[in-house]
Amino acid sequence: MQKDKVLRMKVVLLMLSLCLILSGAQGEGASLSNSQVETCSFISELAVLKEKLNTMDQKLGVVETRLQVSESQVEELKSVNKAQEEELKTLKKDIAAGQPKVAFSAALRTSGSGYIGPFNTHTPLQYKRVFSNFGSGYNAATGVFTAMVKGVYYFRYTMFYNGNANAVVVLMKNEEFLVSTWDATSGSSEDSASNAAIVQLEVGDNVFARLSANRRVYDDGGNYNTFSGFLLFIN
Repeated sequence: MQKDKVLRMKVVLLMLSLCLILSGAQGEGASLSNSQVETCSFISELAVLKEKLNTMDQKLGVVETRLQVSESQVEELKSVNKAQEEELKTLKKDIAAGQPKVAFSAALRTSGSGYIGPFNTHTPLQYKRVFSNFGSGYNAATGVFTAMVKGVYYFRYTMFYNGNANAVVVLMKNEEFLVSTWDATSGSSEDSASNAAIVQLEVGDNVFARLSANRRVYDDGGNYNTFSGFLLFIN
C-alpha cells in the first residue's frame, strides 16, 4: 500500500510539472490548445483527489488500529469466558455428584498502601487480591459473591484502620444488613475488627462487605482487610 501511494505521488508530481511547463510557455507568448487546458484542469483535479485519498488512507489506518485493539479485547474476553465455562462445568459435575466445591478468600490490595474511601454513598469493598475462588462465585471487579448453588454458607471479613477512628464495614446479603464492625471513637491508633455470619442463600443471592458512607479503611502489604466465604452444605 505504501509503494502504491509513492507511485501515485510521483505520477501526479510529474503531470503537475508538465502543466507548469505548459503554463510557462503560454506566458512567453505561446498559446495552449483546448486539450492542453483540459489536461491541466484534469491534473489539478487529480491533485485534489490525491489529497482526499491520503486523508482516507489516514482514517483507514486509525480504523485498522482500533479494530486490532477491539479484536485483542475480544480474544481476552473469550479466554476469560472459556475459563469460566470450564469452572462452571466442574461445578455442575460436583453438584450432580452431591459434592459442590465453593470457597473463596481475598484481600483488598494487590499492591501499594493507603486508605480506601471515604465515599459519598455506601460502597461495596472490592477485594482485588484473590487467594482462592473455587466455583468462581466471587467477582474481584465488584467485590460481590454470587451464589451459584442453593445452600448454607459461612462468611467472614476483617477490617483495619490506622489513624483517627473512622471505619464502619457491614456484611450485606442483597439489601439485607447482616453484621457490622465499627471503629469510630478509639482515637488515633491502629485498630482491627472482624465479624462473621452463617446464612441461607438461594441461587443468585449476593453477599458483600460494604463500606459505609463517609468512612474509610486502611491497608497495605499486610492484607489486614479480607473477605472470605465457603459453602457448608446444600439443602
